[in-house]
Amino acid sequence: MTDPANRLAVSASASVRAARRRRFAPRTLFARVTLIIVVGLAAAQMLTFAAIRYERGIAMRELMMSGLERDIASSVAILDRLPAAERDSWLGRLERRNYRFSLGGSVAGAAPESPDVQAFGGAIVDALRPFDVLKVAQAAKPGEDILLQVRLTDGSSVVVEARRVGIPVSDWVIWMLTAQLAVLALCGWLAVRLVTRPLAQLAAAADDLGPDLKASQLAEDGPTEVAHAARAFNAMQQRIAGYMSERVEILAAISHDLQTPITRMRLRVEMMESPQDQSKFRQDLDAMNALVREGVTYARTLHGTKEPPCRIDADALFESMVADYEDAGQQVLLEGSIGRPIVTRPNALRRILANLIDNGLKFGSHVRVELAIDVDRLRVLVIDDGPGIPKEHLEAVFKPFFRVESSRNRATGGTGLGLAIAQQLAMAMGAELSLRNRDEGGLEARLVLNKLPAFRDWRP
Repeated sequence: MTDPANRLAVSASASVRAARRRRFAPRTLFARVTLIIVVGLAAAQMLTFAAIRYERGIAMRELMMSGLERDIASSVAILDRLPAAERDSWLGRLERRNYRFSLGGSVAGAAPESPDVQAFGGAIVDALRPFDVLKVAQAAKPGEDILLQVRLTDGSSVVVEARRVGIPVSDWVIWMLTAQLAVLALCGWLAVRLVTRPLAQLAAAADDLGPDLKASQLAEDGPTEVAHAARAFNAMQQRIAGYMSERVEILAAISHDLQTPITRMRLRVEMMESPQDQSKFRQDLDAMNALVREGVTYARTLHGTKEPPCRIDADALFESMVADYEDAGQQVLLEGSIGRPIVTRPNALRRILANLIDNGLKFGSHVRVELAIDVDRLRVLVIDDGPGIPKEHLEAVFKPFFRVESSRNRATGGTGLGLAIAQQLAMAMGAELSLRNRDEGGLEARLVLNKLPAFRDWRP
């Protein structure tokens, strides 16, 4: 039975190997498909080249073997017919690129071990009959050269040095193969780009589809499948925008219609004789009025903010907000500074920070706002000393009308729209809003504004 510890170790090792493979693998679909096509085509081309070269080698070998042994046999017969005194002068005439002769001497060395060299030597020995081949040996130099000692009819010896010549490959063949691979790579790149570019455009359009639902329309051209996908995406954008507009109109109409009965109820409250009843009714009406206002505000943030971005002095904005809270007797502390202007939507930023600070003051005694800026990113931390939020509710609090406080008392729990509005405004600004419980107690709301221009990019 396998030890559980061993199974865990094997599983961990497999996970590490898989993580390494994923790290070296291309991340994008474009790179992966391009790599598969280009490598596949290149491998197929190389296999084709290797097969042709192998077949050509076999054919050339057969052709060479069928003629070489006869040429050697003919040359040996000529030397045998020549007078001994004239043989030396004929050696140069009979010599070829793949064989040559020498008079006298003997052959030393081991017999050929390679089957191909043995077959090569055997074919020459067969062709040299009826001359006696005294010995066949492997040449001292590396390669497929062999030495044959042949005895002529007068008893003298002739040493034949024969070699197998490889198949020459012209330079233009290599250049042609390189050009073919380059063409295949280019065609593969173009084909993959044709397939993946619409996907990239579709992803970019989906990213641009923010809360305002004002993303640009995709071009409905190109191949049939691409045009169909673009039309479907554009139609989806229009449907979503229509649904959201309808929601806003319904909520706005309800809130508008509620204003009239609320106003009438206020007038009737003033006519009541009991001060205690008047106070209770006023509280209920104020709660209803606050809920209507918050609902309308949230509905508007669902369409994003139409406020244009502008260059502002962020330090002055934060200092003025903190000063307003201090004037109201609230304990709000500002730490850090930006030191340069930024481009953002000031009213939306003010509304987000106000919601976060109000939320912190509602459940804590004091709030601290910390600022930190990198090259192109601004972090705003709103930290309170309250009880925090249960871990399972950190994401749910961004939903509309969700309240962690279970008493359903709007004086303590609010309307449940403050963080939802802040989240919608942050999304419209291209910012990120998150919450976390601090180890030392309290809640930290983190607002991150990305892609801020560097200071050197500013012009007065």
